[in-house]
Amino acid sequence: MKTAMSASMVAFGVALSASTGLAEELNVVCSNEQAWCDLMAQNFEIETGIDVAIVRKSTGEVLAQLRAEKGNPKVDVWWGGTGDPHIIAANEGLTTASGVDLSGTVGWAQNMAEMTKGRTVGVHVGLLGMIYNTELLAEKGLTAPACWRDLAKPEYKGEIQVANPNSSGTAYTELATLVQLFGEEEGFQLLADIGRNVNQYTKSGSAPSKATARGETTIGIGFIHDMVSLKKAGFPVTIVSPCEGTGYELGAVSIVDGANLEAAKRWVEYVISAEAQDAALQVGIYTIPSNPNAKTDPDAPDMNSVKLIDYDFMTYGATKTRTRLLDRWTAEVKNAGGAIEE
Repeated sequence: MKTAMSASMVAFGVALSASTGLAEELNVVCSNEQAWCDLMAQNFEIETGIDVAIVRKSTGEVLAQLRAEKGNPKVDVWWGGTGDPHIIAANEGLTTASGVDLSGTVGWAQNMAEMTKGRTVGVHVGLLGMIYNTELLAEKGLTAPACWRDLAKPEYKGEIQVANPNSSGTAYTELATLVQLFGEEEGFQLLADIGRNVNQYTKSGSAPSKATARGETTIGIGFIHDMVSLKKAGFPVTIVSPCEGTGYELGAVSIVDGANLEAAKRWVEYVISAEAQDAALQVGIYTIPSNPNAKTDPDAPDMNSVKLIDYDFMTYGATKTRTRLLDRWTAEVKNAGGAIEE
């Protein structure tokens, strides 16, 4: 219950905040699932006493926001989402080095920090895959997809859902994966062929998997950890790792340039801790954590059991490359089959 405070108490509170260097409120933009965003904010407040204002946005939306607010940022920390946009933000000077000790994290988390001179840190790995609704597949007499090329089959016309890479880091990972797997020309031809079978381009990368689970579409493209949570919830779905190989994300956390550095640094330290990463399982998040002491679920994706490409984060996390590929996708793929947008 709030009570009135004397002027001396208010002055003491202001002085205390100034002496600790911590803001009374930390502004976080989150590109993870909403339930995980909310739980992490709650747990961080309990752990540190720092109030958190958190909002969820897709990675493309966050990158656009940081660019628009350069020099006068409205947020302190960007947590979650695919690593490519975080690398772009780092290269454009939109984020700043955290200076956090990463010695307790696995190598790929530290590699991301090295690539960006400490401006972004890896917090999880997510593997790209496909999901299909077994009941719809049987009802429509369709064969199960096993490979990326299968998704271009005419029998799947109107049966596939995927996110828009202009807003979704998940979908950009798919775009970059197919270009790296097949070469740019063949990759874009495949994207266009798949596009003719797409019924909707969503804003969020996890939306296609959820729509597949609910029976709103037969096939979805997204990250396998999102699909695992749906399968464990009892939905009639099967998860597929494409036969040709697949890409992956390095989910990241970055401190925005101009942020309250000390409070933001506390957030980074917290989200790479085993305690914080353990909490993901409470809300059905089955990513591969960057802290080797964090708990994992036996049904979570296993990097050693999936054929992974050698994803080139520096190339596909470069502003010039991303802009060129997105422009080409919009011109050649987006309207290939007349899919609607969310």
